[in-house]
Amino acid sequence: MKKNFYNLIKGKFLVSDDALKNWRFIVFLSFLALIMIASSHSADKKVHKIAQLNNDVKELKSEYVDVRMKVMQSKLETKIIAAMARRGLQPSVEPPQKIKITNKK
Repeated sequence: MKKNFYNLIKGKFLVSDDALKNWRFIVFLSFLALIMIASSHSADKKVHKIAQLNNDVKELKSEYVDVRMKVMQSKLETKIIAAMARRGLQPSVEPPQKIKITNKK
């Protein structure tokens, strides 16, 4: 048992006569490890991208609410009257008149 452990530590299984199958297995495991590392990095990049996009969505939603509030306030009749008063326009005191057009043939 002790001899087998020392042979394993010294790496005798890599230089023995049937070492080719051991090397193939080691290369295969190394390839799988590289694939696993690349997959992990790809997943991390996607997670960071998703977090960034979520932050962008929250920012755009708050900007939308702010702009919508400003538009709603600018549509108020009192705001429109005040803006037009600065330009010298005032609301009419007379109601509008209806114009009727009849076709005479």
